[in-house]
Amino acid sequence: MKILDKIVEDKKIELKNLSSKIPVSLLEKRSLFSRQCISLKNSILNSPSGIICEFKRKSPSNNNINYETSIIDVIKGYQNAGAVGVSILTNKKYFDGDISDIIETREILDIPILRKEFIVSEYQVIEAKSIGSDAILLIASILKSEEISRLSSLAKSLDLEVLVEIHSFDELKKISSDDIDIIGVNNRDLDTLEVDIMNSEKLFDKIPDQFVKISESGISKVESILRLREIGYQGFLIGENFMKTSDPMISAYNFIKKVENEI
Repeated sequence: MKILDKIVEDKKIELKNLSSKIPVSLLEKRSLFSRQCISLKNSILNSPSGIICEFKRKSPSNNNINYETSIIDVIKGYQNAGAVGVSILTNKKYFDGDISDIIETREILDIPILRKEFIVSEYQVIEAKSIGSDAILLIASILKSEEISRLSSLAKSLDLEVLVEIHSFDELKKISSDDIDIIGVNNRDLDTLEVDIMNSEKLFDKIPDQFVKISESGISKVESILRLREIGYQGFLIGENFMKTSDPMISAYNFIKKVENEI
């Protein structure tokens, strides 16, 4: 079984148990459920760098990315570095994330939080709103076209923005909803875990201009950002490049400032 299929299978089992313990009615009573979201789309468009910084402890391809720095310190550092938003993984089994990571950092941030999770149900969308997320990630490779439409429509009704992640033109063709704000091209093949930044170059012109376009994964050089910006990308999601260093906050600051100085 491919790793992505395994992650989704495990997530569905987890959701059955979770939804029986904490029903939607309780999620909707959480204090953060009523907060007004911050627009990730606008934050990207109004930024010179467009860089979203990600917090990630581990991944299926790297079991020890960073366990030395606290999420509070890293997230604060990302905001101070000039990030347009932060991406926080909440998948426990494969990334050692948790919804508490978003709850704990929400009150110290003035920039939007993208909940990065393998979302396959309405429950997760409502949960994302209840923990203080501003945007959700939908992965096209694990969802049918009608599921993308249904989940994005629910998200927009809750004031959440939607980032749909694609890796191929076939996945792009699944998108037919006007409820999507951002399309992200993942340079990492989620089946093989191999990275090729050329994937973003190949798919750019195929993405309708109604969407904000961002490139994700495998971005480690300022030159790559400048090249992708020249093509037309407005945002960039960077995770391991910062997290694998001893000081992600300083790494992000130095990188973002170099990008801003080159623009």
